[in-house]
Amino acid sequence: MKEIYFTVTEPLGIHARPAGILVKEAKKFASRITVFKGEKSCDMKKLLALMSMAVKQGEEIVVQFDGPDEEECAAAIEKFLQENF
Repeated sequence: MKEIYFTVTEPLGIHARPAGILVKEAKKFASRITVFKGEKSCDMKKLLALMSMAVKQGEEIVVQFDGPDEEECAAAIEKFLQENF
């Protein structure tokens, strides 16, 4: 299992358009991707669940990757988060 920590810098937080692209990116991988914010967690491959997390600017999320391609998946998702959020 691989885990990354990410602090959102985007003023609008994780909002609809880039979240949709993030979900599309996540679905390219076989690994299970779970997002944690405080006590809440969701499957990154489900847009409505990700949006319900209501991640705002300055908040930290933890993303866990578990599966056969977790290393590649973690690298791609971390890069996407850094470029878009």
